[in-house]
Amino acid sequence: MDWAAGAGQTLWQVLPLNPTGPSGSPYAGLSAFAGSPLVISPERLSEEGFLPPSALEEADLPEGRVDFAAVIPGKERLLRASWEHFSRHTSPGEREALTQFRESPGQDWLADWALFSALRSRADGLAWTEWDRGLARREQAALDAARRELSGEIAFHEYVQFLFFRQWGRIRREARRRGISILGDIPIYMPADSADVWANQSLFALGRDGQPERVAGVPPDTFSPSGQLWGYPLYRWERMQEDGYSWWIRRIAANLLLADFVRLDHFRGFVAFWSVPASEPSASGGAWVPGPGPAFFRAVAEALGEIPAVAEDLGTITPDVRALLDDLGFPGMKVLQFAFSEEDHIFLPRRHPANSVVYTGTHDNDTARGWFASAPAEERERALAYLGSDGREIEWDLIRAAYESVAGTAVVPLQDVFGLGSEARMNTPSTREGNWAWRARRDQFRPDLAERLRGLSEVTGRAPGAAPSR
Repeated sequence: MDWAAGAGQTLWQVLPLNPTGPSGSPYAGLSAFAGSPLVISPERLSEEGFLPPSALEEADLPEGRVDFAAVIPGKERLLRASWEHFSRHTSPGEREALTQFRESPGQDWLADWALFSALRSRADGLAWTEWDRGLARREQAALDAARRELSGEIAFHEYVQFLFFRQWGRIRREARRRGISILGDIPIYMPADSADVWANQSLFALGRDGQPERVAGVPPDTFSPSGQLWGYPLYRWERMQEDGYSWWIRRIAANLLLADFVRLDHFRGFVAFWSVPASEPSASGGAWVPGPGPAFFRAVAEALGEIPAVAEDLGTITPDVRALLDDLGFPGMKVLQFAFSEEDHIFLPRRHPANSVVYTGTHDNDTARGWFASAPAEERERALAYLGSDGREIEWDLIRAAYESVAGTAVVPLQDVFGLGSEARMNTPSTREGNWAWRARRDQFRPDLAERLRGLSEVTGRAPGAAPSR
C-alpha cells in the first residue's frame, strides 16, 4: 500500500478472500463468509504476541510461486501453534476480544463454518456428501453430538477467523489512511462441497443424496470455444425469493465489511444463467434459464441501500442484461486485450462510456506481454496502429490507453506494471493445473515503476485530487 500510494494509486482490487480448496482457486471458496487462513500473516501474529518466535523460525514455507500442497499444511501448523500459545498465554482482554468476535452481529455464519471445518478435518477432507447420513442431512441430534465431540477443533477454527478479520481490519484502516479504496469480489456460485451448500441445501439444485442435479457454466465464448463447465450447483432462486433473498443479502453485507466496493462476478447470471444437467460431460448440453432479475436487486436495495458495485459483464451480454445494468447504474468492465480482436470493437478506448471500469487484462487473461506474443498477426497490427506502439513495451502502451480512457476507473494487474510475461499469468480458464500460484516479490515493487505510474496518473488526471477518476 505504501508503494501504491507513492505511485499515485487510489484503488486496490483484490480477488475473493474466502477459504479455498486444494486448487487454490478463490472462485471455488469453501465459504461465502469466512476468510482464507492462507493469507494470515505469521509475522504479524508474532509481532502481536499471538505466536512464539520459535514457531516462526521453524516454519518451512516455500518462496516464489505458491506451492499449495506445501503452504496449506505449513500454514495450518503455524495457526495451530498460535492457537496453543493463545490458549495458554493470552491476556483477559484478548480472550474477551475473541468472545466478542464470536458473538458480534452478523456472525451467524461462523458456527456452521467452524463445525463444517472441524467435520471436514475429522473426515480427512472427504466431501460432506460422504459423511455419516445424519451429519450430511444436518439432523439436529447428529449436529449436537458433533459439536460436543469436536468442541476443541471448532474453537480453533473460530480463532482462525478471529485472526483473519483482525488482520484484515488493520489492512482496511491502513488503506483508508493512505487514501486507497479496496474493490472486493463476490463469486456468483459456490462449490458443492462448501459450508454454505451443506448448511443451506434447500437453496441449491441438489438431489436427495446431496449431489448437484444441475450445474453452472457458460456456453462457448472468448475464453473457451467449447464453453466452460464450472460444475457448481445452481441456485433455487424461487426458494431464495421466498425469504427475500436473505442468504445473498447477508453475503453482500459481509463482503462490504471487507471492501469499499464489490465486483459482482458473472453479472449476467442474475438475468439468465447457463444450466447444464449434472450428467453432461461438457457445457454444450446446457440451456439459458431466467434468473431472479430486477426483483433480486430491489430486495438487496431495500435491505442494504444502494450498493457500491462493479458488474462483471463479459461474455454473452443480451439486451435484457444491458437494460438491467443501465437501470442499476453499475459500471461494467472493458478489457483492452479484447479490443483489437476485430475492427471497431466496443472495448476500444474511444468507445468507453464514463460509467465503466477499464482493464488492460483480468485474472483470466494472460499478461499484456503474454497476450501480445501469442495474438494473431492481424490483432497485433491493429493494436500497434491504434496505440501508436512499436510493441517493445506493449504493457505500458496498454496502461497508458487505459489511463487515458474516459472510463471512470482504470485497473491494471501488477504483472503488467512489472512487465512480466506468460510465466506470471494468474489463471487460464478451463484448466485445472498451474493456476492462482503467481505471487509478487518485494523486489518487484521498484521505486522507478512507482514514479512512472505516478507520472502517468498525473498527466491523465487519475492522481489523487486530480479528478473523480481512479
